[in-house]
Amino acid sequence: MIDPDGYRPNVGIVLMHSDGRLFWARRVHRDGWQFPQGGMNTDETPVEAMYRELREETGLQPDHVEVLGATPGWLRYRLPQRSIRRNDRLVCIGQKQVWFLLRLTGKESDLQLDVTEKPEFDHWRWVDFWYPLEHVVTFKRHVYASALQHLAPFARHVAGDQAVPPAGPVLAGWSRHRSRPRPTRQHPAQGGKGV
Repeated sequence: MIDPDGYRPNVGIVLMHSDGRLFWARRVHRDGWQFPQGGMNTDETPVEAMYRELREETGLQPDHVEVLGATPGWLRYRLPQRSIRRNDRLVCIGQKQVWFLLRLTGKESDLQLDVTEKPEFDHWRWVDFWYPLEHVVTFKRHVYASALQHLAPFARHVAGDQAVPPAGPVLAGWSRHRSRPRPTRQHPAQGGKGV
């Protein structure tokens, strides 16, 4: 499903530990790390698509999470020219996304990256709230910044101001490419898919 402007409707998932750290996952057979995300089916609402993608990419069920907030409306990013398939009948130039902030209420052992035949991720870890701004692929950074800025107040309500500091210094450092994130804790993937 692609809209008349060439954007594919999509949902993004920011999964948060109660201490404010975020689930950060490595794509299978690639060096890229990102939040879970995926396209919407024509018969799905954003919430329905979010729960389906959550299950497919992390193994989590609705009773393993609490929805804390969502972005209002769509956030868009364009694909790099090399990634646009111009021989398709409908040309997709990018994604338009609704982002959800979820708090993990289940156990870490509920996270399973291999519940589908073609897993999206092969490794995951918890990272500080603003860490993804410097570590996601460049063409998604502005969308990640917008999503995290909007979702930060919901995260602070659960994790506190120290876990989710104001974005100002982080975004200023990111825009100058000089800020450095704090170290992160790593966890191997479930089901023998770890590094």
